[in-house]
Amino acid sequence: MGSDSEAEKSQKQEKDRKKVVALAPIAKPLAGKKLCKRTLKLVRKAAEQKCVKRGVKEVVKSIRRGNKGICVIAGNISPIDVITHVPILCEEADIPYIYVPSKEDLANAGATKRPTCCVLVMTKPTKGELGQEEQEKLKADYDQVASDVNELASSLF
Repeated sequence: MGSDSEAEKSQKQEKDRKKVVALAPIAKPLAGKKLCKRTLKLVRKAAEQKCVKRGVKEVVKSIRRGNKGICVIAGNISPIDVITHVPILCEEADIPYIYVPSKEDLANAGATKRPTCCVLVMTKPTKGELGQEEQEKLKADYDQVASDVNELASSLF
């Protein structure tokens, strides 16, 4: 029984190491473990409430239309040219952005089977109405992650 958990632990460490090795050199600011978990949780909640845009094309279109939110970008994208313009767009539009290590984790959080390059989490739903309580909960999580991302970004630059 003990050897199984030991094997699983080493497998998990190997998986985490591979994620870090595959990171793009421009993946800054990169979320730490705690912030990454919190960010993916926010993406999951936003996906349930239909407050999320997935994929480079949709995110860019949304930013250009003036939508605000938090942009979450996967750090292990190859080729890197696919996402190099997204952080610049975010900076021009005053949208905080953060990198997470894995596109697969981002897809799981965003309720998609295919790996996702980037996601824009918005506070207002695109379709339908949210209950007042759900909206306040999402807004609180959003504000928490946004302040953490801004803090991380300001310490970096």
